[in-house]
Amino acid sequence: MSDWPVVKGDYQVGNGKSRICVVTLASHFELASEYMKKVALIGPCHTENLGIEKIMANVVSNPNIRFILVCGEESRGHMSGNTLRAIHANGIDGNGRIIGSEGAIPFIENISEAVVKRFQAQVQLIDRTGETDKGKILQIIEEYHNKGNVFSEPPMVVQAGKKKRKRERLEINGTGDVVISKDVSLDTSSGIIA
Repeated sequence: MSDWPVVKGDYQVGNGKSRICVVTLASHFELASEYMKKVALIGPCHTENLGIEKIMANVVSNPNIRFILVCGEESRGHMSGNTLRAIHANGIDGNGRIIGSEGAIPFIENISEAVVKRFQAQVQLIDRTGETDKGKILQIIEEYHNKGNVFSEPPMVVQAGKKKRKRERLEINGTGDVVISKDVSLDTSSGIIA
């Protein structure tokens, strides 16, 4: 596992053999070295698109990870915790939109639906959104760091680069729910500006 994690980000790497990684949303926590040995990764997730993609790419490339603790304060506007729960429960639609997300731009553009499905099958979310009590977070890490078995499939290596997916041009003909100017409106349900 010397080439793991596969995608760089704003997180700390612990023990790649741990069963748990910790997503602290908009909060930041420093762990003592004894607890860093018990987590695969720990770090924030501020965005409902690239941040979620990085989490999924790093998780599916390490079958040791079976649990994700979602804690800390929610990222306002981006709603990355809500979006992580939504993609785990509902997946994505044909346009890469995360079904059920309340985030501003909840689109997956750099990873495939196969990665999403693998993520859904491989991990269980432990939702403690809003929890900032470090003692409670450490208790959960202690409980889950060696719980269960390695996922039954080999690592799924994902190249989550910054490629742009070509989107179809959609006309909303001034029917957006936010009018920016006479010629520009935003349809917040689809995230389309026209």
